[in-house]
Amino acid sequence: MIALTDCRIFTGEHWLEEHALVINGERIVAVIPEAKLAPEVKKHSLQGAWVSAGFIDLQLNGCGGVMFNSDISSACLAHMQRTNLASGTTSFLPTLITSSDADMHRALAVTAQFMKEHPHQVLGLHLEGPYLNLARKGIHPASQVRHLDKAMLNTLCQHSEVIATLTLAPECHSSSHIRQLVAADIKVAIGHTDASFEQAKASFNDGISFATHLYNAMTPTTSSGRTPGVVGAVYDSPHIGAGIIADGVHVHPANIRLAHRMLGERLCLVTDATAAAGAPSSLREFDFCGTTVFIKNGQCVDENGTLGGSSLTMIGGVRFLIKQVGLTLEQALNMASLNPARALNKARDLGSIEPGKVANLVILSPALEVLNTLVQGRFTRAPL
Repeated sequence: MIALTDCRIFTGEHWLEEHALVINGERIVAVIPEAKLAPEVKKHSLQGAWVSAGFIDLQLNGCGGVMFNSDISSACLAHMQRTNLASGTTSFLPTLITSSDADMHRALAVTAQFMKEHPHQVLGLHLEGPYLNLARKGIHPASQVRHLDKAMLNTLCQHSEVIATLTLAPECHSSSHIRQLVAADIKVAIGHTDASFEQAKASFNDGISFATHLYNAMTPTTSSGRTPGVVGAVYDSPHIGAGIIADGVHVHPANIRLAHRMLGERLCLVTDATAAAGAPSSLREFDFCGTTVFIKNGQCVDENGTLGGSSLTMIGGVRFLIKQVGLTLEQALNMASLNPARALNKARDLGSIEPGKVANLVILSPALEVLNTLVQGRFTRAPL
């Protein structure tokens, strides 16, 4: 049992001063005034640092020079987890973009094994495609975009405990397929879609409950105001959540501000990060499913200028939300932790600081620098 002391604690609802965060094993067991700590409890002074729930990234293609699509292995997931810690991310969804059935089968097996060996780190697989609309495929390989067939539908449903999110274009698939995926307890998200407002709303009735990288690769609300598009459908639906990339490249700050005003706690910060995030400065390009993506001024683009993910980190996104979007510190932290935990139905264990929850934590300086993290109650680098 240890107690984190001399810190400022953000519980997910409010800040606590002069309190200790007591951890036993992998769980938080108490948050109490420091004066009430039993003398036998080992103390770790954080020297005035801030403590928040660890960040949860719902869309991570790669980081630290690696891409999950290029190396579907436990070693790759372990490297991504280690890289994440430097930006305060303690849990994530490895994201496999449009690929072959064989690669999808391998990703399911690798992710299942990693989840078993490393609980509360990888929270499941995000399958972004291949069931998309070619008109909105972005950088996804066109040759692999396809319809969901019965065999893969059954496979996906049989592995629902591994699949945290499946992104698809609902206008390209039957309602019965979407309903079957939802019935298997797979969170289905709308994305890379050319759906109309009406088609999107119908898919929400079928059980789609989330939008992948809001504004990007989906139909917008037009300037005439007569076609609300997928974005309008999300705003018009009180139970739909969304991820948003807060890097100043994918979405204008004003649109992020609007999204937060409309969705509140249903809006989650995501990075959509690639090999460029947390990579050495010497990395200039990388392979993204057969397409060479170049890193230019912090942006990830192919030779035609099409965005290929981002170089964003979660702490970078938190800073952007505060400095450029104008959200409060508390709102930004919740977009990186509590909101994603709720979106994944993991808030019982993660996303905020309270007794009984897993001690996945980030320790921050007042300047929002990541000083340390704890995963399952253990410091990931030498304590302060």
